[in-house]
Amino acid sequence: MCGISGEARFDGSPPDADAVARMSDAMRSRGPDGEGTWSDGWIVLGHRRLTIIDLSDAGAQPMVREDLGLALVFNGCVYNYPELREELLAAGHTFRSTSDTEVILVAYAQWGEAFVDHLVGMFAIGLVDRRRRRLVLARDRLGIKPLYLAETPGRLRFASTLPALLRGGDVDTGIDPVALHHYLSWHSIVPAPRTVLRGVRKLPPATLRVIDEDGRSRERVYWQPEYVRQPAHTGMDARDWQAAVGGALRTAVRRRLVADVPVGVLLSGGLDSSLIVALLAEAGQQHLRTFSIGFDSRGGEAGDEFDYSDLVARGYDTDHQRIRLADDDLVPAVRATVAAMTEPMGSHDVVAFHLLSEQVAKHVKVAQSGQGADEVFAGYGYHQPLTSVPRDRAADAFAAAFFDRDHAELTRVVSPAYACDRDASRELLVAELAAPGAETALDAVLRLDTHRMLPDDPVKRVDSMSMAWGLEVRTPFLDQDLVTLAAACPPEHKAAQGGKGVLKEVAREVLPAEVIDRPKGYFPVPALRNADGAVRDLVVEALRAPAARERELFQPGYVEELLADPEAARAAAGSNKLWQLGLLELWLQTHGIS
Repeated sequence: MCGISGEARFDGSPPDADAVARMSDAMRSRGPDGEGTWSDGWIVLGHRRLTIIDLSDAGAQPMVREDLGLALVFNGCVYNYPELREELLAAGHTFRSTSDTEVILVAYAQWGEAFVDHLVGMFAIGLVDRRRRRLVLARDRLGIKPLYLAETPGRLRFASTLPALLRGGDVDTGIDPVALHHYLSWHSIVPAPRTVLRGVRKLPPATLRVIDEDGRSRERVYWQPEYVRQPAHTGMDARDWQAAVGGALRTAVRRRLVADVPVGVLLSGGLDSSLIVALLAEAGQQHLRTFSIGFDSRGGEAGDEFDYSDLVARGYDTDHQRIRLADDDLVPAVRATVAAMTEPMGSHDVVAFHLLSEQVAKHVKVAQSGQGADEVFAGYGYHQPLTSVPRDRAADAFAAAFFDRDHAELTRVVSPAYACDRDASRELLVAELAAPGAETALDAVLRLDTHRMLPDDPVKRVDSMSMAWGLEVRTPFLDQDLVTLAAACPPEHKAAQGGKGVLKEVAREVLPAEVIDRPKGYFPVPALRNADGAVRDLVVEALRAPAARERELFQPGYVEELLADPEAARAAAGSNKLWQLGLLELWLQTHGIS
């Protein structure tokens, strides 16, 4: 797990090694254990290292194999690297380290651009093929590891974070009106390839991009499960699906134990993280390090789920740590969290993940987490009604349940200079849900949630906040084989029992009923969910700051309406409207964007 960066020039000018050094330095927290740079005339690579696999200098990056004509920077973990290493040794290749990094290099030497098809894991890759004079960029199937791009005529820069690109300089920081439309419509989500800034884009998940020395480029999507029923599964009943899902999840959990350091678990007390603990214990892991966080209660809303996490920790004899924080801890944490955000993230629990990661990183470098289970197995409240919605009405049903604002309201929110002249969010939604390869309305929405929304909401949130403290978080519910299997699973098995039905049946083999059948919980941070008190003061300060007044991103009248009516501000579906606006403005100010 690391931070990667680079610059390629296509106009004959030398790349700016100082800019790459600045980008790498901006990602020091992602890789506190080492750094390195490498140049080949038209390209410079930079790297910050977090040592997880092969702790020796042999695993350092940028990794260069002169005999193969290859150089590489890589962020993430290839879980099947021991198996690939044996396969490549049998094919006649040699290795100089025990790292997964070198396995990627040799896999490219063996299979060329098809190397990504052999990798099981999470990764963002920048590989230089010196003989063909080309740069190969790749991102993992579910977009767990980020890769940001800034392109200008004659130049391409890439980095693991958007702020790192800003540190490199010479980036168009104008607001992208379409991205702003998405942010204000979809719980602050801006799907790839866009970001809120015009000059920065993201390589989409499951995408390989090849750039030649003259600047010509091409890209392809190398993986996309079909959300249809497969002939191979004909005749499978609910118990068969339970067995298949259980087997795939057990494999996913075991895969994510590969490390040369201890692996812990972020244990919220919910079904997903509790199931990970149970399956790890079943696999023979003893005295796991587990971690839970809680906050002050507010207005009858509980600020922790310790009763459930304690139950699981006792049941599996984990080395468990409760982390309790008061509301007074939140305001300084909000500022630090915003500074760590790769993009603006309006979810209230992003601060909680930042605080949790800070504490967990004091004890372990790697932890497993339950992100993704709701998207993959239909765990959200709007999923279950979709089983009775016609395929051609999926967009209407999703919009009614998920949109924070429709296009008409956005014309009141955004100042004319930043307004999008069309309903871009609705257009993208309709196009995504109407695309072939999804059999039912729920299939189409789960495909959208898993492959478009999830990489730019919970996945991005967890990566940004954990890596701010040099903590690698692994997500077994986003295992590529498990996701492929779940995509083919009949929707009624996933939507059963109030959502995640097939997963709950797997859990009944190993977890007590009170953990499985409890009401669904979310990361509880009452003070942030309500955006009141000192947190509200911080939001108001950002929205009324001189930079905000000069930018005038939002229409002043709309902002004043939200400030005057706290209940209206909380009316958004799943988000706080005032917090969402203030968070974006605070992020822009924090990162010096005028």
